[in-house]
Amino acid sequence: MGRRNRRLLVPEAGAAMQTLKANVMRQEGYTVDENRPDDVKYEVAGELGIRMNRGDNGQMKTEDAGHVGGRIGGPMIREMIRMAQEKLAKRQP
Repeated sequence: MGRRNRRLLVPEAGAAMQTLKANVMRQEGYTVDENRPDDVKYEVAGELGIRMNRGDNGQMKTEDAGHVGGRIGGPMIREMIRMAQEKLAKRQP
């Protein structure tokens, strides 16, 4: 099975998404390196007891990858929803 293509619809949003990830994961209590916010996945995996290596993780079960991704993506989605609701509330008369 091939790798998923994970390109942002708006490539210019990449830096903002990395900043969002860093801020949200910091709020969740994780240590985040500003220059490498993606590395938080290793800390999350370790906390969950999931073995994750730097580089190839082809041996990783889909379920385990979902647990790690969910721990990161879930809070990010909640924060984006909160930000959108806040912005919409400011537009209301």
